[in-house]
Amino acid sequence: MPTLTAIILTKNEARHIVECIDSLRWADRIVVFDSYSDDDTVALAAAAGAEVFQRSFDNYAAQRNAALEAVAATDGADSWVFFVDADERGTPALAAEIRRVTHERMENGWYVPRHNYIFGHVTLGAGWYPDYQFRLLRHGRARYVRPVHELGEVDGAVGYLEQPLIHYNYRDPAHFHAKQRFYVEHDAAILKEQGVRPKPRNYVLQPLRQFWWRFVTLKGYRDGRHGLRLSLYMTYYEWRKYRRLADLWRGDTAQARRPNDAG
Repeated sequence: MPTLTAIILTKNEARHIVECIDSLRWADRIVVFDSYSDDDTVALAAAAGAEVFQRSFDNYAAQRNAALEAVAATDGADSWVFFVDADERGTPALAAEIRRVTHERMENGWYVPRHNYIFGHVTLGAGWYPDYQFRLLRHGRARYVRPVHELGEVDGAVGYLEQPLIHYNYRDPAHFHAKQRFYVEHDAAILKEQGVRPKPRNYVLQPLRQFWWRFVTLKGYRDGRHGLRLSLYMTYYEWRKYRRLADLWRGDTAQARRPNDAG
């Protein structure tokens, strides 16, 4: 019979860790893979019965791959791993579906939908549902690539679960804006690495396209004023991304023009 290890990546997650562990009691093994938290995360996780490993964080894909390696030595050959973030919760319906597919199906990896709670509202439009995440994988047949918004790389077929994880996403607007500023920095850097230079029209057309995509194509209107607010927020950060990209190119130009201090 295949076994299942639930792995929770953490960094200062004392607020969430016990409830997250409690929502995964149906797994055969619960592991907390911690990035040297300096709050009570580790103590709370151990007291709740989880095994704890620690590793310095470099990026999300590397952290998940390291967690896979850490549990591979003790998990059996026919075993599965289910990754959960500390601000997510499993449900009995999701547990039953995971048990079924790992026993009966041949796919080596599964994407899991999420119900995202943003500012306390479950958000079904504007790109936050189904929000598939690659989280359930057979040992030795899958790994993660890309440092942020990591992707699954699977040897074999993949599937899509129906039952969602519960994700307590952004607590309030301040939390939302802090995370979006991080994503702006990352995404602008990626565009620069690809040689993309912003054009004047990007500051108008790209934000407008973002709003149409979020509010109309991805049905942000289904969430009423909440969906409108989120769509407008994401429109603003699309504009910010191109402004930041321009700053990065200007910085390189200034550096190239700087006189050589040597000699």
